[in-house]
Amino acid sequence: MMMKKLIRYAAVAAGAATLAAGALAADLKVGLSVSLSGPNSSLGIPYSKGMQAALAYLPVVAGHKVQLIVLDDGSDPTTAGRNARKLIEEDKVDVIMGTSGVPSAMAMAQVAKEDKTPMIGLTPISPTPNPWVVTVAQPTQLMVDAVVERMKRNGVKTVGYIGFSDAWGDLVYSALMKAAPAAGIKVVSNERYARTDQSVTGQALKIVALHPDAVMTGGAGTPGALPFLALADLGYKGGLYGQHGLINPDFIRVAGASANGALMPTGPVIVAGQLPANYPTKQIALTFRKVYQQVNHAPSTDAFSAYSFDGWLVFADAAKRALAASHAQPGTPAFRTALRDAIVNTKEVVGTHGVYNFKPGEIYGVDRRARVIVKLDHGKWQLAP
Repeated sequence: MMMKKLIRYAAVAAGAATLAAGALAADLKVGLSVSLSGPNSSLGIPYSKGMQAALAYLPVVAGHKVQLIVLDDGSDPTTAGRNARKLIEEDKVDVIMGTSGVPSAMAMAQVAKEDKTPMIGLTPISPTPNPWVVTVAQPTQLMVDAVVERMKRNGVKTVGYIGFSDAWGDLVYSALMKAAPAAGIKVVSNERYARTDQSVTGQALKIVALHPDAVMTGGAGTPGALPFLALADLGYKGGLYGQHGLINPDFIRVAGASANGALMPTGPVIVAGQLPANYPTKQIALTFRKVYQQVNHAPSTDAFSAYSFDGWLVFADAAKRALAASHAQPGTPAFRTALRDAIVNTKEVVGTHGVYNFKPGEIYGVDRRARVIVKLDHGKWQLAP
């Protein structure tokens, strides 16, 4: 009888120990705010799908299950900031990620700083120092430099510019103005339009009247197609150049033949199958495509879903190191600080877009390995080395 009691007590104790161990392994929480509606939804929906693929690829980190909470910001910066605060203060996430436009991302970054929670941006962010924020997107200057190098190679001497009348348009224009003079290229216009505009014919007329050798656009997603459509309607025959905000199937669908032949920079993931066998990001990019297809039942044809996947890889690597180095548990301010410290000391994490190396005080973490030039050839992106 005594032996049966001892066995029973031992079983209860073992069960309690198992429950305690499970309780100690608190879930990690990731909060994602993206534009699932509004003018930026052609970017936000891929971001969300890419994150679902990332969760399926790596659902557990160092024995901790990862929860993903997704909110729609409606393409509105105010809502993006509100979402960030809700995710941090109500849902108690350990890290926030987002979003689909620079103004909204900046709103989230401010909340991350105020609430002392790490943020992994998925879009270019103004490089204003923020100790709680990094981004997996390429620096705008890195990408525009590649465009200007190609313009110079192609003999361009004058270029017209048209872009969004917001922070993204400003970032692209500033990068162009910094790179062009050294390449012997004169920027002859700075036309702008809103993401919600339906036509840019007036702006295009002004550019065409200047007879530039080429036109550089600073748009993104579906509304990024407007300058190409307007220039084609006006019979413009010069060179067409874009940037990585246009690597999107909805842009191709809307722009159609008007963007045929356009040259743009992108992360190497978009042409993963065309990369040399020894390219550092090729294998993980091909893995991402496979997982994305399995999760979303459709191929990945954009660059944006891969940013989410890379954000998850950076988070997972940092979380593993933070858990090993700190006694703090997920869901606590102490762990968020440990996670931030790990993120900003990321070393050689290979993603689909590039190889990530972050340093304290620096928002960006990629180099020239994170860019290639592609050409739009009848609706398909082709590597243009």
